[in-house]
Amino acid sequence: MQKTKVCLVVALAMTAITTSVFAGGPGKPGASDVKPDANNAGLKLPAGFGAVKVADSLGRTRHIAVTANGGIYIKLDRARNNNGILYLQDTNGDGKTDKKTSFGAYGGTGIYVKGDYLYATSNEDIYRYKLDAQQQVIDPEHPETVVSGLINRRQHESKSIVLDDNGNIYVNIGAYSNSCQTKDRTAGSLGMQPCPVLDSAAGIWQFKADKQNQTYGDGVRYATGLRNVVGLDWNKSANQLFVMQHGRDQLHDLFPSMFTEKQSADLPAECMYALKQGSDCGWPYIYYDPYQHRKMLAPEYGGDGKKTGGENAEDPVVAFPAHMAPNGLLFYTGNQFPEKYRNGAFVAFHGSWNRSPENQAGYYVVFVPFKDGKPSGKWEVFADGFAGPGPVKSPGDAVHRPCGLAQGPDGSLYVTDDVKGTVYRIVYKTK
Repeated sequence: MQKTKVCLVVALAMTAITTSVFAGGPGKPGASDVKPDANNAGLKLPAGFGAVKVADSLGRTRHIAVTANGGIYIKLDRARNNNGILYLQDTNGDGKTDKKTSFGAYGGTGIYVKGDYLYATSNEDIYRYKLDAQQQVIDPEHPETVVSGLINRRQHESKSIVLDDNGNIYVNIGAYSNSCQTKDRTAGSLGMQPCPVLDSAAGIWQFKADKQNQTYGDGVRYATGLRNVVGLDWNKSANQLFVMQHGRDQLHDLFPSMFTEKQSADLPAECMYALKQGSDCGWPYIYYDPYQHRKMLAPEYGGDGKKTGGENAEDPVVAFPAHMAPNGLLFYTGNQFPEKYRNGAFVAFHGSWNRSPENQAGYYVVFVPFKDGKPSGKWEVFADGFAGPGPVKSPGDAVHRPCGLAQGPDGSLYVTDDVKGTVYRIVYKTK
């Protein structure tokens, strides 16, 4: 009889624990507790999903990190009131944040939580802040400088970051050029040979995450030939770095005898690459044509829209439509969403500015299914409606533009918008 009572007590205790974890615990609502906004925050989502605006009017919110306790760190592109990092909390458990603190007197894009530290970037430096047991910053006024002096020449200057599980941090250093012309973005100007930008930019650099005051000489050029990467993530199932490249612009403007306006709007693809140390993705010498499914020689280097090139350059693992500006990449490891999403990739497209005379495109979040660390099917639009009713003739017509992605402790998907400073939380409705 006594044994039966003990078993009953243990069973009840386990039920309570399971319920608390599923619900997210006090102040950390799980998906079953979140009531989606009546119109799903204006988003169009697959059946069974809902969305809620977690916060609004925050400023130019770029990348985002969500802690195991449900706290939200956001990097602002431009500091507001001398603060470029926001920390948001939902203290009453209603699914919307009601407490905000801020710190970090610098703008930027990158932010990431790993272990006992919050990592954040300006457009030149990488910092880290020690976290307490609740994953809150202990000393916001005195971060450690991990890396300083990264190139910022006011073009593709954002420094996006991700960490692996071996103590390394990876940072994008974008090309301060469109296509490495002798005269940047000038009609008919040919490319510099070799391209000097590749020495210190247009790639991914690897540094030690726990070493202070590093400079270029302490890092490793992990991958090269990448014009600009804003969205990147570490794929745990493949134990590999994946990135989204912003493809080159203005094929028609710069070489009107070779490319029509229509071709310029549709070329080149925005590409996802799976990287390893030493990868070369080919910029500026080539671009990827999603219609011919080939790497093409760039016109600055003798190409004419027909000549292929880059035989030794990496092939993209996914090719998306041109000029949509992929700014966020996240591999989903949660259990809340249906099984098809497990280990797949979400990509946030910021939206194009140079698809004229066509309407601009993007302004949505897409999903790419993966299996065994590789794409296993066609990509599909997952969350749309950010830009408003449209059509979008120019980026200024877009009401919201997706930028950052993060996964919550319960498996919710968070999306930032850097126009109005909105943060969305997408949940799978279990009831």
